[in-house]
Amino acid sequence: MARACPTPQPLRNVLGTVVFITVVFLLAFLARLIFSPLMPAIQEDPAMGVASGQAGALFLLGAIGMLAGSFLAPLFYSSLNHRHTLILSLFVMAATLVGAYFADSLWGLRAVFFVLGACFGLHQPSSMATLTATVRREDWSRALSIQQLAPPLALVTGPLITVALLTWFSWDEVLLWIAGIIALVAVVFYFATPGIGSFQGEPPSPSAIKPVVSTRSFWVMIFLFALGMGAQVGVYTMLPLYLHQERDMTVASANTLLGLANLAPLVTVFVSGWVTSRLGEKRTMAIALVLTGVAAIFVGLLSGVGMKICVVLMAAMAVCYFPPAFAALSRIVQPNYRSLAAAFCPPTGFVLGGGLLPLALGYMGQSWSFSTGIIIIGAVITVGAAAVSLLHLLTNLEEGC
Repeated sequence: MARACPTPQPLRNVLGTVVFITVVFLLAFLARLIFSPLMPAIQEDPAMGVASGQAGALFLLGAIGMLAGSFLAPLFYSSLNHRHTLILSLFVMAATLVGAYFADSLWGLRAVFFVLGACFGLHQPSSMATLTATVRREDWSRALSIQQLAPPLALVTGPLITVALLTWFSWDEVLLWIAGIIALVAVVFYFATPGIGSFQGEPPSPSAIKPVVSTRSFWVMIFLFALGMGAQVGVYTMLPLYLHQERDMTVASANTLLGLANLAPLVTVFVSGWVTSRLGEKRTMAIALVLTGVAAIFVGLLSGVGMKICVVLMAAMAVCYFPPAFAALSRIVQPNYRSLAAAFCPPTGFVLGGGLLPLALGYMGQSWSFSTGIIIIGAVITVGAAAVSLLHLLTNLEEGC
Protein backbone atom coordinates (compact mmCIF):
# COMPACT_ATOMS: atom_id res chain seq x y z
CA MET A 1 0.00 0.00 0.00
CA ALA A 2 1.51 3.34 -1.07
CA ARG A 3 2.37 5.94 1.49
CA ALA A 4 1.57 8.82 -0.91
CA CYS A 5 0.63 12.01 0.88
CA PRO A 6 -2.40 14.08 -0.15
CA THR A 7 -1.80 17.51 -1.62
CA PRO A 8 -2.63 20.12 1.05
CA GLN A 9 -5.48 22.36 -0.03
CA PRO A 10 -6.90 25.73 1.08
CA LEU A 11 -9.48 25.23 3.80
CA ARG A 12 -12.36 26.39 1.61
CA ASN A 13 -11.62 23.60 -0.90
CA VAL A 14 -11.71 20.80 1.69
CA LEU A 15 -14.17 22.23 4.21
CA GLY A 16 -16.53 19.26 3.81
CA THR A 17 -13.71 16.85 4.62
CA VAL A 18 -12.71 18.86 7.68
CA VAL A 19 -16.32 18.91 8.91
CA PHE A 20 -16.64 15.15 8.49
CA ILE A 21 -13.38 14.55 10.35
CA THR A 22 -14.79 16.75 13.11
CA VAL A 23 -18.03 14.75 13.31
CA VAL A 24 -16.08 11.50 13.56
CA PHE A 25 -13.83 13.00 16.25
CA LEU A 26 -16.94 14.21 18.10
CA LEU A 27 -18.39 10.70 18.30
CA ALA A 28 -15.06 9.25 19.45
CA PHE A 29 -14.97 11.86 22.21
CA LEU A 30 -18.63 11.34 23.13
CA ALA A 31 -18.17 7.56 23.50
CA ARG A 32 -15.85 8.22 26.45
CA LEU A 33 -17.30 11.38 27.96
CA ILE A 34 -20.89 10.13 28.08
CA PHE A 35 -19.99 8.26 31.26
CA SER A 36 -19.37 11.49 33.17
CA PRO A 37 -22.99 12.76 33.13
CA LEU A 38 -24.17 9.15 33.55
CA MET A 39 -22.00 8.59 36.63
CA PRO A 40 -24.56 9.71 39.26
CA ALA A 41 -27.07 7.26 37.75
CA ILE A 42 -24.43 4.53 37.62
CA GLN A 43 -23.64 5.13 41.30
CA GLU A 44 -27.30 4.58 42.15
CA ASP A 45 -27.24 1.18 40.42
CA PRO A 46 -26.74 -1.36 43.24
CA ALA A 47 -25.16 -3.85 40.84
CA MET A 48 -22.28 -1.45 40.13
CA GLY A 49 -21.45 -0.13 43.60
CA VAL A 50 -19.29 2.76 42.35
CA ALA A 51 -18.06 5.19 45.03
CA SER A 52 -16.63 8.64 44.19
CA GLY A 53 -13.03 7.44 44.45
CA GLN A 54 -13.80 4.42 42.27
CA ALA A 55 -15.42 6.71 39.70
CA GLY A 56 -12.16 8.65 39.45
CA ALA A 57 -10.27 5.36 39.11
CA LEU A 58 -12.48 4.41 36.16
CA PHE A 59 -11.49 7.58 34.30
CA LEU A 60 -7.84 6.85 35.11
CA LEU A 61 -8.26 3.39 33.56
CA GLY A 62 -9.67 5.04 30.46
CA ALA A 63 -6.66 7.35 30.31
CA ILE A 64 -4.26 4.41 30.67
CA GLY A 65 -6.14 2.63 27.91
CA MET A 66 -5.76 5.72 25.74
CA LEU A 67 -2.01 5.72 26.34
CA ALA A 68 -1.81 2.03 25.43
CA GLY A 69 -3.84 2.62 22.28
CA SER A 70 -1.68 5.56 21.28
CA PHE A 71 1.49 3.46 21.59
CA LEU A 72 -0.12 0.84 19.33
CA ALA A 73 -1.44 3.43 16.87
CA PRO A 74 1.73 3.62 14.73
CA LEU A 75 1.51 -0.13 14.12
CA PHE A 76 -2.02 0.33 12.77
CA TYR A 77 -1.70 3.49 10.67
CA SER A 78 1.63 2.37 9.18
CA SER A 79 0.43 -1.10 8.18
CA LEU A 80 -3.18 -0.17 7.33
CA ASN A 81 -3.55 3.59 6.85
CA HIS A 82 -5.08 6.48 8.76
CA ARG A 83 -8.49 5.96 7.17
CA HIS A 84 -8.83 2.30 8.15
CA THR A 85 -7.47 3.05 11.63
CA LEU A 86 -10.19 5.66 12.15
CA ILE A 87 -12.92 3.32 10.92
CA LEU A 88 -11.67 0.40 13.01
CA SER A 89 -11.62 2.53 16.17
CA LEU A 90 -15.24 3.60 15.60
CA PHE A 91 -16.54 0.06 15.12
CA VAL A 92 -14.72 -1.21 18.22
CA MET A 93 -16.04 1.73 20.26
CA ALA A 94 -19.60 0.92 19.22
CA ALA A 95 -19.14 -2.77 20.09
CA THR A 96 -17.65 -1.83 23.48
CA LEU A 97 -20.61 0.39 24.35
CA VAL A 98 -22.91 -2.52 23.50
CA GLY A 99 -20.77 -4.64 25.81
CA ALA A 100 -21.27 -2.05 28.56
CA TYR A 101 -25.00 -2.76 28.40
CA PHE A 102 -24.28 -6.33 29.50
CA ALA A 103 -21.71 -5.37 32.15
CA ASP A 104 -23.14 -6.34 35.53
CA SER A 105 -20.22 -5.48 37.81
CA LEU A 106 -17.59 -2.83 38.49
CA TRP A 107 -14.98 -5.06 36.83
CA GLY A 108 -17.00 -5.15 33.63
CA LEU A 109 -17.21 -1.37 33.67
CA ARG A 110 -13.45 -1.14 34.18
CA ALA A 111 -12.88 -3.21 31.05
CA VAL A 112 -15.23 -0.95 29.09
CA PHE A 113 -13.37 2.20 30.18
CA PHE A 114 -10.00 0.69 29.25
CA VAL A 115 -11.08 -0.46 25.78
CA LEU A 116 -12.82 2.84 24.98
CA GLY A 117 -9.66 4.68 26.00
CA ALA A 118 -7.53 2.41 23.82
CA CYS A 119 -9.79 3.03 20.83
CA PHE A 120 -9.53 6.77 21.30
CA GLY A 121 -5.76 6.38 21.54
CA LEU A 122 -5.83 4.74 18.09
CA HIS A 123 -8.19 7.39 16.74
CA GLN A 124 -6.68 10.73 17.78
CA PRO A 125 -3.27 10.58 16.00
CA SER A 126 -4.87 9.56 12.69
CA SER A 127 -7.49 12.30 13.02
CA MET A 128 -4.86 14.98 13.49
CA ALA A 129 -2.53 13.58 10.81
CA THR A 130 -5.37 13.40 8.29
CA LEU A 131 -6.44 16.96 8.97
CA THR A 132 -3.00 18.57 8.85
CA ALA A 133 -2.09 16.63 5.68
CA THR A 134 -5.33 17.66 3.99
CA VAL A 135 -5.21 21.40 4.78
CA ARG A 136 -2.34 23.74 3.87
CA ARG A 137 -0.25 25.04 6.76
CA GLU A 138 -1.54 28.62 6.45
CA ASP A 139 -5.03 27.37 7.32
CA TRP A 140 -4.10 24.98 10.14
CA SER A 141 -5.30 27.24 12.97
CA ARG A 142 -8.73 27.65 11.36
CA ALA A 143 -9.03 23.98 10.41
CA LEU A 144 -8.01 22.88 13.90
CA SER A 145 -10.53 25.34 15.35
CA ILE A 146 -13.22 23.43 13.46
CA GLN A 147 -11.88 20.04 14.55
CA GLN A 148 -11.64 21.21 18.14
CA LEU A 149 -15.36 21.92 18.10
CA ALA A 150 -15.66 18.19 18.79
CA PRO A 151 -14.72 18.21 22.51
CA PRO A 152 -17.05 21.10 23.50
CA LEU A 153 -19.82 19.66 21.34
CA ALA A 154 -19.37 16.35 23.17
CA LEU A 155 -19.44 18.23 26.47
CA VAL A 156 -22.68 19.92 25.38
CA THR A 157 -24.46 16.94 23.87
CA GLY A 158 -23.37 14.42 26.52
CA PRO A 159 -25.19 16.01 29.47
CA LEU A 160 -28.21 17.05 27.38
CA ILE A 161 -28.56 13.58 25.82
CA THR A 162 -28.29 12.13 29.31
CA VAL A 163 -31.01 14.42 30.71
CA ALA A 164 -33.32 13.58 27.79
CA LEU A 165 -32.78 9.82 27.56
CA LEU A 166 -32.64 9.06 31.29
CA THR A 167 -36.27 10.16 31.41
CA TRP A 168 -37.16 7.12 29.33
CA PHE A 169 -34.26 4.70 29.57
CA SER A 170 -31.77 3.32 32.09
CA TRP A 171 -28.13 4.43 31.96
CA ASP A 172 -27.01 1.27 30.16
CA GLU A 173 -29.77 1.64 27.54
CA VAL A 174 -28.52 5.17 26.84
CA LEU A 175 -25.20 3.60 25.84
CA LEU A 176 -26.97 1.48 23.21
CA TRP A 177 -28.25 4.64 21.53
CA ILE A 178 -24.75 6.11 21.42
CA ALA A 179 -23.35 2.84 20.06
CA GLY A 180 -25.92 2.80 17.26
CA ILE A 181 -25.04 6.33 16.15
CA ILE A 182 -21.31 5.60 16.14
CA ALA A 183 -21.77 2.40 14.13
CA LEU A 184 -23.94 4.23 11.58
CA VAL A 185 -21.33 6.96 11.04
CA ALA A 186 -18.59 4.30 10.74
CA VAL A 187 -20.58 2.64 7.93
CA VAL A 188 -20.99 6.00 6.15
CA PHE A 189 -17.26 6.66 6.57
CA TYR A 190 -16.40 3.29 5.04
CA PHE A 191 -18.68 3.46 1.99
CA ALA A 192 -19.18 7.16 1.24
CA THR A 193 -15.77 8.81 1.82
CA PRO A 194 -13.11 6.73 0.04
CA GLY A 195 -10.47 9.48 -0.10
CA ILE A 196 -10.27 10.66 3.51
CA GLY A 197 -7.08 9.55 5.27
CA SER A 198 -6.02 7.08 2.58
CA PHE A 199 -2.31 7.33 3.35
CA GLN A 200 -0.05 5.64 5.84
CA GLY A 201 1.91 7.14 8.72
CA GLU A 202 5.55 6.69 9.66
CA PRO A 203 6.17 3.11 10.89
CA PRO A 204 7.48 2.84 14.45
CA SER A 205 11.21 2.31 14.80
CA PRO A 206 13.98 3.60 17.06
CA SER A 207 15.24 5.84 14.25
CA ALA A 208 11.77 7.36 13.81
CA ILE A 209 10.99 7.75 17.50
CA LYS A 210 14.34 9.30 18.49
CA PRO A 211 13.80 12.66 16.68
CA VAL A 212 10.49 13.00 18.52
CA VAL A 213 11.45 12.10 22.10
CA SER A 214 14.87 13.78 21.96
CA THR A 215 13.47 17.27 21.57
CA ARG A 216 12.78 19.31 24.71
CA SER A 217 9.60 20.73 23.21
CA PHE A 218 8.05 17.24 23.11
CA TRP A 219 8.27 16.93 26.89
CA VAL A 220 7.11 20.50 27.42
CA MET A 221 4.06 19.77 25.25
CA ILE A 222 3.24 16.72 27.39
CA PHE A 223 3.19 18.94 30.47
CA LEU A 224 1.11 21.60 28.73
CA PHE A 225 -1.34 19.00 27.41
CA ALA A 226 -1.68 17.67 30.96
CA LEU A 227 -2.73 21.18 32.04
CA GLY A 228 -5.11 21.60 29.12
CA MET A 229 -6.64 18.14 29.48
CA GLY A 230 -6.88 18.66 33.22
CA ALA A 231 -8.97 21.77 32.70
CA GLN A 232 -11.21 20.54 29.89
CA VAL A 233 -11.60 16.85 30.73
CA GLY A 234 -10.17 16.13 34.18
CA VAL A 235 -12.19 18.67 36.14
CA TYR A 236 -15.24 18.19 33.91
CA THR A 237 -15.50 14.45 34.54
CA MET A 238 -15.95 15.06 38.28
CA LEU A 239 -18.08 18.23 38.07
CA PRO A 240 -21.42 16.35 38.07
CA LEU A 241 -20.50 14.72 41.39
CA TYR A 242 -19.14 18.02 42.78
CA LEU A 243 -22.28 19.96 41.85
CA HIS A 244 -24.55 17.19 43.12
CA GLN A 245 -22.78 16.42 46.40
CA GLU A 246 -21.32 19.77 47.48
CA ARG A 247 -23.50 22.37 45.75
CA ASP A 248 -26.83 20.56 46.31
CA MET A 249 -27.85 20.47 42.65
CA THR A 250 -29.98 17.66 41.29
CA VAL A 251 -28.43 15.33 38.73
CA ALA A 252 -30.63 16.81 36.00
CA SER A 253 -29.84 20.44 36.88
CA ALA A 254 -26.09 19.72 37.15
CA ASN A 255 -26.00 18.04 33.74
CA THR A 256 -28.13 20.81 32.23
CA LEU A 257 -25.71 23.43 33.57
CA LEU A 258 -22.71 21.56 32.16
CA GLY A 259 -24.40 21.09 28.81
CA LEU A 260 -25.34 24.77 28.52
CA ALA A 261 -21.93 25.87 29.81
CA ASN A 262 -20.29 24.12 26.90
CA LEU A 263 -22.25 26.12 24.34
CA ALA A 264 -19.81 29.01 24.90
CA PRO A 265 -16.78 27.00 23.64
CA LEU A 266 -18.53 26.58 20.28
CA VAL A 267 -17.85 30.29 19.80
CA THR A 268 -14.59 30.77 21.70
CA VAL A 269 -12.84 27.92 19.84
CA PHE A 270 -13.10 30.03 16.67
CA VAL A 271 -11.91 33.09 18.54
CA SER A 272 -8.91 31.00 19.59
CA GLY A 273 -8.13 30.18 15.95
CA TRP A 274 -8.37 33.87 15.01
CA VAL A 275 -6.16 34.93 17.93
CA THR A 276 -3.63 32.19 17.11
CA SER A 277 -3.23 33.47 13.56
CA ARG A 278 -2.36 36.91 14.97
CA LEU A 279 -0.53 36.28 18.24
CA GLY A 280 0.99 32.89 17.44
CA GLU A 281 0.60 29.50 19.08
CA LYS A 282 2.69 30.10 22.20
CA ARG A 283 1.05 33.34 23.34
CA THR A 284 -2.45 32.03 22.69
CA MET A 285 -1.75 28.84 24.65
CA ALA A 286 -0.44 30.83 27.62
CA ILE A 287 -3.41 33.21 27.68
CA ALA A 288 -5.90 30.33 27.46
CA LEU A 289 -4.29 28.39 30.30
CA VAL A 290 -4.05 31.39 32.64
CA LEU A 291 -7.69 32.39 32.11
CA THR A 292 -8.83 28.77 32.50
CA GLY A 293 -6.86 28.31 35.72
CA VAL A 294 -8.29 31.48 37.26
CA ALA A 295 -11.83 30.43 36.31
CA ALA A 296 -11.28 26.98 37.90
CA ILE A 297 -10.13 28.60 41.15
CA PHE A 298 -13.38 30.53 41.36
CA VAL A 299 -15.45 27.43 40.49
CA GLY A 300 -14.08 25.92 43.70
CA LEU A 301 -14.37 29.11 45.77
CA LEU A 302 -17.85 30.33 44.85
CA SER A 303 -21.36 28.95 45.05
CA GLY A 304 -24.72 29.92 43.60
CA VAL A 305 -24.88 32.16 40.54
CA GLY A 306 -21.22 33.16 40.77
CA MET A 307 -20.11 29.53 40.66
CA LYS A 308 -22.36 28.82 37.67
CA ILE A 309 -20.92 31.80 35.77
CA CYS A 310 -17.40 30.55 36.45
CA VAL A 311 -18.30 27.05 35.22
CA VAL A 312 -19.33 28.68 31.93
CA LEU A 313 -16.14 30.78 31.80
CA MET A 314 -13.92 27.79 32.57
CA ALA A 315 -15.48 25.80 29.72
CA ALA A 316 -15.20 28.78 27.36
CA MET A 317 -11.52 29.32 28.12
CA ALA A 318 -10.39 25.66 28.34
CA VAL A 319 -11.22 24.89 24.72
CA CYS A 320 -9.14 27.87 23.53
CA TYR A 321 -5.95 26.00 24.45
CA PHE A 322 -6.34 23.19 21.92
CA PRO A 323 -6.27 24.83 18.44
CA PRO A 324 -2.92 26.55 19.13
CA ALA A 325 -1.66 23.49 21.03
CA PHE A 326 -2.24 21.06 18.16
CA ALA A 327 -0.84 23.60 15.70
CA ALA A 328 2.25 23.89 17.92
CA LEU A 329 2.50 20.10 18.20
CA SER A 330 2.63 19.94 14.40
CA ARG A 331 5.66 22.26 14.46
CA ILE A 332 7.89 20.68 17.12
CA VAL A 333 9.00 17.98 14.64
CA GLN A 334 9.13 17.62 10.87
CA PRO A 335 5.90 16.48 9.11
CA ASN A 336 7.05 12.85 8.66
CA TYR A 337 7.13 12.49 12.46
CA ARG A 338 3.90 14.36 13.12
CA SER A 339 1.84 11.18 13.55
CA LEU A 340 4.29 9.84 16.13
CA ALA A 341 4.25 13.12 18.08
CA ALA A 342 0.45 13.06 18.05
CA ALA A 343 0.44 9.42 19.12
CA PHE A 344 2.67 9.93 22.16
CA CYS A 345 2.24 13.50 23.40
CA PRO A 346 -1.52 14.20 23.91
CA PRO A 347 -2.27 10.71 25.29
CA THR A 348 0.54 10.97 27.85
CA GLY A 349 -0.76 14.39 28.85
CA PHE A 350 -4.24 12.91 29.04
CA VAL A 351 -3.15 10.21 31.49
CA LEU A 352 -1.91 12.97 33.77
CA GLY A 353 -4.66 15.55 33.28
CA GLY A 354 -7.61 13.38 32.26
CA GLY A 355 -6.77 10.27 34.30
CA LEU A 356 -4.76 10.90 37.46
CA LEU A 357 -6.50 14.21 38.07
CA PRO A 358 -10.06 12.78 38.23
CA LEU A 359 -8.71 9.99 40.46
CA ALA A 360 -7.21 12.56 42.84
CA LEU A 361 -10.36 14.69 42.72
CA GLY A 362 -12.56 11.67 43.39
CA TYR A 363 -10.65 10.62 46.49
CA MET A 364 -10.35 14.22 47.67
CA GLY A 365 -14.12 14.59 47.33
CA GLN A 366 -14.62 11.33 49.17
CA SER A 367 -12.31 12.13 52.09
CA TRP A 368 -12.20 15.94 52.14
CA SER A 369 -13.89 18.18 49.52
CA PHE A 370 -14.12 18.54 45.76
CA SER A 371 -13.91 22.33 45.98
CA THR A 372 -10.44 22.32 47.55
CA GLY A 373 -9.15 20.00 44.86
CA ILE A 374 -10.56 22.19 42.08
CA ILE A 375 -8.92 25.29 43.61
CA ILE A 376 -5.54 23.55 43.76
CA ILE A 377 -5.85 22.39 40.15
CA GLY A 378 -6.76 25.89 39.00
CA ALA A 379 -3.67 27.30 40.71
CA VAL A 380 -1.40 24.69 39.10
CA ILE A 381 -2.82 25.44 35.63
CA THR A 382 -2.35 29.19 36.11
CA VAL A 383 1.28 28.92 37.21
CA GLY A 384 2.11 26.09 34.79
CA ALA A 385 1.22 28.26 31.78
CA ALA A 386 4.71 29.77 32.08
CA ALA A 387 6.15 26.56 30.58
CA VAL A 388 5.00 27.77 27.16
CA SER A 389 8.15 29.93 27.05
CA LEU A 390 10.26 26.75 26.84
CA LEU A 391 8.78 25.65 23.50
CA HIS A 392 10.79 25.80 20.28
CA LEU A 393 8.61 25.70 17.14
CA LEU A 394 10.09 24.91 13.72
CA THR A 395 9.71 27.52 10.99
CA ASN A 396 11.22 25.55 8.08
CA LEU A 397 9.09 22.45 7.57
CA GLU A 398 9.99 19.79 5.00
CA GLU A 399 7.57 18.18 2.59
CA GLY A 400 5.70 15.12 3.85
CA CYS A 401 2.80 13.93 5.99
